[in-house]
Amino acid sequence: MSEYLVTMTTHVPAGTSDDAVADVRAREAEHSEELVAQGRLLRLWRPPLQPGEWRTLGLFSAGSDQELERVLAGMPLRIWRSDDVTPLAAHPNDPEPGRRGPRGSLPEFFTIFTFRIPADAPAETVDARTAQEAARTRELADDGTLARLWMLPDEAGQRRALGLWRAADEQQLQAILDALPMAKWLALEVVPLSAHPSDPAVASG
Repeated sequence: MSEYLVTMTTHVPAGTSDDAVADVRAREAEHSEELVAQGRLLRLWRPPLQPGEWRTLGLFSAGSDQELERVLAGMPLRIWRSDDVTPLAAHPNDPEPGRRGPRGSLPEFFTIFTFRIPADAPAETVDARTAQEAARTRELADDGTLARLWMLPDEAGQRRALGLWRAADEQQLQAILDALPMAKWLALEVVPLSAHPSDPAVASG
């Protein structure tokens, strides 16, 4: 099974009654529970939103792109929603399942790393920092700070990675990221996440 990050943006047509919106949202929540039970829906978050925006980030699992589309198409909100799908690939430093603890009470954040390793960096230096990075990410997984790591599709020929982190606030997270062995070779974007009422982690604790 492959994992996908899906940005789901909903635009309710003007004139739609509040009762109609409430009905679709209720059916969406019920259907989301079914997808969780099937192992198709893994997580849900809300990213930072502008006034009037209705957007959700979802982590899905599917056997193929076509299977994922069938899953998304069957969700009630799809009548008003557009989906932007990002395929996720395995990262060598992704914490093992036994280290992927429950969400807990700490805020969560996505990080997008873009690797910018200098072309003239000695191979032995790159190898050493890569090994140090792997060791450090294991430590951060063990203390619950790092939840997941994935590789993103390359962009403009540059390698990118997506991380899911837990920290008290963005300042604490930034200090942790700045201390990573490869920090000087990474361009970084941090996305604060808010809890979603239908997130499977809410039910599981």
